[in-house]
Amino acid sequence: MARKVTETRRWTFTILAWGVALAIFFPILWTILTSFKSEADAIASPPKFLFFDWTTENYAEVQSRSPYFRHFLNSVIISVGSTLLGLLIAIPAAWSMAFQPAKRTKDLLMWMLSTKMMPAAGVLIPMYLLFRSWGLLDTRIGITVVLMLINLPIITWMLYTYFREIPGEILEAARMDGASLSKEILYVLTPMAVPGIASTLLLNVILAWNEAFWTLNLTTSQAAPLTTFIASYSSPEGLFYAKLSAASTMAIAPILILGWFSQKQLVRGLTFGAVK
Repeated sequence: MARKVTETRRWTFTILAWGVALAIFFPILWTILTSFKSEADAIASPPKFLFFDWTTENYAEVQSRSPYFRHFLNSVIISVGSTLLGLLIAIPAAWSMAFQPAKRTKDLLMWMLSTKMMPAAGVLIPMYLLFRSWGLLDTRIGITVVLMLINLPIITWMLYTYFREIPGEILEAARMDGASLSKEILYVLTPMAVPGIASTLLLNVILAWNEAFWTLNLTTSQAAPLTTFIASYSSPEGLFYAKLSAASTMAIAPILILGWFSQKQLVRGLTFGAVK
């Protein structure tokens, strides 16, 4: 018999949940508010939360100083391109690990995951030298491949987890009906794992969008995404908090909107196969 939840208990957990959500969202809210302040109000002590002279001058100056839409387009191409390229590689790999496991499959999965534990700075110099030798510095193709390789272990692990929840008998039935390996993956497995694939795509787009270390070190202007756009407002003269907040708000706004409209699909995918 299910445990009855009292009204007091329900309201207590609701308030706690809202408190945690607001605490997590507060830095973003503060950044948005600061973007509408003057530089004097941005560094005022004590801080001004709502009662200040609102202005949009920071946004106008940011757009006049930097080509925002070029950085935005680079971010879209790099994040979506690296994720789609990763899915093309990870779907067959996850299929083989889930339905045709070898003796060392679990060891291989752990090895892939261990690559995420290595500090990125540890391989910066060899990566930079390779990019310089191959003419990939400050190119969309180069940074797309790098971000795909960085996130490939996560994509493979997530898809492997989702594929493990699909009954193997369905794929065996498709084989008995004469489906080839490619048709089995494309027409049987992939449609059944759409929620998991969608959540994997969304999560890795967010990870690639927010990647700063590699984009700051391997791009300068032509392929620079929004992370480089934000960093340009940190100068030896100091931090211009209001303008930096405006640039940050313009950079995070697209991904916040994407997350807001896709939250149901994301939650559905992340709980795919879980006990309901």
